[in-house]
Amino acid sequence: MALEKECPRTVSCADIIALAARDSTVLSGGRNWEVPLGRKDSYGASLKESNNNIPAPNSTLKTIIAKFKRQGLSEVDVVALSGSHTIGMSRCVSFRQRLYNQTGNHQPDRTLDSHYASFLRTGCPKSGSNQNLFLLDFETPAKFDNFYFKNLLTNNGLLNSDEVLFTQSEFTKGLVKLYAENNEIFLDQFAKSMVRMSTVKPLTGDKGEVRENCRLNNH
Repeated sequence: MALEKECPRTVSCADIIALAARDSTVLSGGRNWEVPLGRKDSYGASLKESNNNIPAPNSTLKTIIAKFKRQGLSEVDVVALSGSHTIGMSRCVSFRQRLYNQTGNHQPDRTLDSHYASFLRTGCPKSGSNQNLFLLDFETPAKFDNFYFKNLLTNNGLLNSDEVLFTQSEFTKGLVKLYAENNEIFLDQFAKSMVRMSTVKPLTGDKGEVRENCRLNNH
């Protein structure tokens, strides 16, 4: 709101989010990158469209890749951008299926480390506690690094959509191994993929607006 007061209808919420993503990555140990600016904010929002374009936490790798490709992003981008899960948390409801009934046979996901699964069950029971939060990377949760990929190598990925990068494709498995072995390569590719993602179908001109309040459109 302070920025809007000083520079009314000049800097879009979309640009602010893109800059904040870059700056928070840098402050936690990641690479810097130049953020293309000039986006407009949308006139509205669609939950249905978001769900159609953003992979769910229980998605298969095939679904994840398909959704990324619809936006012009490659399998390399899929793996690199998934590395953002080196920071953040997920709700119990997003991975409960892996703990108790992954394939409909009332058994845990076989690609989930048994000791890790036991730990997760202590805070994520079969029912209830949906909002309980768990770290996506329990090794270095406040540092932007390649431990997310190291966790996948030992079947310690929290979400199904994380672990499938290592279990459902030889190509993505190779990238997981590469990034787990070389943090510098991961950080470089993540920055490149973030630039690519930030230029996916930006709203410009009269296709969007600069919101006065990021929670609401101007009309």
